[in-house]
Formats: sequence, structure tokens, C-alpha cells
Amino acid sequence: MRFLLTVTGASLLASPALADQIKVGVTIPELDVAEYHKPYVAAWIAKEDHSVAANLAVWYQLEKRGSDEGETWLKDLRQWWRRAGRSIEMPKDGLSGPTHAPGAHDMTFDTRSGPFADLDPGSYTLVIESVREVGGREMVNVPFKWPLQAGQTLMAEGETELGAVQLALISSID
Repeated sequence: MRFLLTVTGASLLASPALADQIKVGVTIPELDVAEYHKPYVAAWIAKEDHSVAANLAVWYQLEKRGSDEGETWLKDLRQWWRRAGRSIEMPKDGLSGPTHAPGAHDMTFDTRSGPFADLDPGSYTLVIESVREVGGREMVNVPFKWPLQAGQTLMAEGETELGAVQLALISSID
């Protein structure tokens, strides 16, 4: 009996390492422009009616303590702001972060906790919105059915402000 409890306890401790994960990849292209500012980016999951099922990330210019100047421009992420942003007090742990330089950036989420854990089976869209000061604005949509299938990778490509956007299920079985 003691051996059985030990094995069961060990398997419970090891189970989080075996959980499926969702990887969201966002590429910010390097632009050859006279005045470059890192973009503000919002990532969220939209339901079929375009309402927000879950917020994933908001990258914006974080200011020194006591200043919220960077938050002033969050409303320039127009679609995200209208659907969710105006009702969220920023900064918010687990959601907000600093702007990112050009390159590939990944976010990883556990399917058993966080934003994906609360999704009911159905059709959704991963939405990435980007806007730059003295620059452009762009949204990339990646439609998907939840739950994702093992090893499934979905992609879309931006044209100006965003490059490749990827949604992938990294299965513990793979």
C-alpha cells in the first residue's frame, strides 16, 4: 500500500510536465523606415460573435512607476480596446508586458490553466493587433476549432506591421 501511494504521488507531481501546451508565435518584421517605434501589440481569442473569450497579451510602452503615459495610447489598439481594453486596469499581471523589438516572439500557455482552460469546444479566432507610432496598424486572424488536435499548427501572415502568426498545440504525446 505504501508503494502504491508513493507511485501515485509521484505521478501527480509529474503530471504538469505532461500537460499539453499552446504556443502562440508572433513575428514583428524589421522595417526600413526613418523613424521606428516598437509596436503596441494585443493578442486575444475571439468568439464567433467577435466578443473576447480570453485576453492573451498586451505589449505596450511601460513607464516608470507613477506614470501611465504608455497606457494613454492603448486605445490605438482599436479593436482590442473596443472589445476588452477599456474595461481592464493596466498593468495587469500575466497579461501586460513591454513592447518587443523586431523578431520572433513566443507565448506558451498550459491547456489546463490560464486562458485556454476556460474555452468551451467550438470555433474561435486568434487575433493579433499591432499599431506603431508614426507607423501603421494591422490585424491578423487565425481561425481555429477548440480543442486543437495533437500536433496541429495553424498559421497566418501579416503584410506590413506583423509577419508570421502561429498557433500550435504542443502535445505531451508528440
